[in-house]
Amino acid sequence: MNRRRKLVVALGVGALSAPLGSFSQQQSKVWRIGVLTPDTLESRRPLVEAFKLAMRELGYVDGKNVIYEPRYANGDPARLSALAAELGGQGFDVIVVSNSLAAVAAAKATRTIPVVFTSVADPIASGVAVSLARPGGNVTGLTNVTIELAAKQLQLLKEAFPNISRVAIFVDTAVSVATAYSEEAKRVAKALGMQAFATEVRNSEDVGKNVGLLSNWRADAMFVLNNPTNFNNRKLLIQIAGEARLPAIYGSDAYTESGGLMSYGSGEKARWQQAARFVDKILKGAKPADLPIEQPTVFELVVNLKTAKALGVTIPQAVLLRADRVIE
Repeated sequence: MNRRRKLVVALGVGALSAPLGSFSQQQSKVWRIGVLTPDTLESRRPLVEAFKLAMRELGYVDGKNVIYEPRYANGDPARLSALAAELGGQGFDVIVVSNSLAAVAAAKATRTIPVVFTSVADPIASGVAVSLARPGGNVTGLTNVTIELAAKQLQLLKEAFPNISRVAIFVDTAVSVATAYSEEAKRVAKALGMQAFATEVRNSEDVGKNVGLLSNWRADAMFVLNNPTNFNNRKLLIQIAGEARLPAIYGSDAYTESGGLMSYGSGEKARWQQAARFVDKILKGAKPADLPIEQPTVFELVVNLKTAKALGVTIPQAVLLRADRVIE
């Protein structure tokens, strides 16, 4: 072999070996993903598992090239700051958070680790982003509320139960858009010939204390916004509706899957699965500051017929035909 051919062969081997070495190094990387929610393991397990499954479909296998380390505040939002600080100090590649309270806690705990949220009502008002198109920091993800949803939710409730006239709204005042959402709900209720009464909740004790108001207001239906406190206490709220034998509509399918009567909103599992795409992009080099925050585009009407039977109510056929899912 002459000198020129030796040089060509050497260059060819070098060209092959560099990418192979780089590829091997990338494949051997084990990513560490923290998960932070104010809820309990039991309440969030299905959603976290949906996220892991979506990640697996993108090539991230739990225990092989990715490790998940969840932190649950077990229904006590006051613990979020400490848990976020714990995650922020341990060099995770990404932290996935479930809602506004967890997103704010994570944003305060770290300005370097990318944070992806699955459900923040108003990222700008919450202070975790400067705009939806360009978040500008280390936090991005998905919004979960549009004020206009209140109209659709109350219209569905009135269509299913034409005789209702007094609706109790359960709203978490810790959420920045809660007041605006509540006011819109009152406006829509009035246009539909109903009165709406807002009960403010920040914790499970508030939920319990306000049960008496249902009787005082002579409420004949409930409207539960999908806020963090309501979500954490969804089983209690569903129990309250059941004991008072009141029809209710909720802002997420997580409520109907837990025994609520009706829900209309963007699916919880779908948002967690969508969050996996954000994480994948970040692990491949994208910056959260440049990843636009996404708004929900698909909304589902879910009806739980088992609950309807327990309440002794009948869902009109016209509503059932429009339902995306019926739980029987």
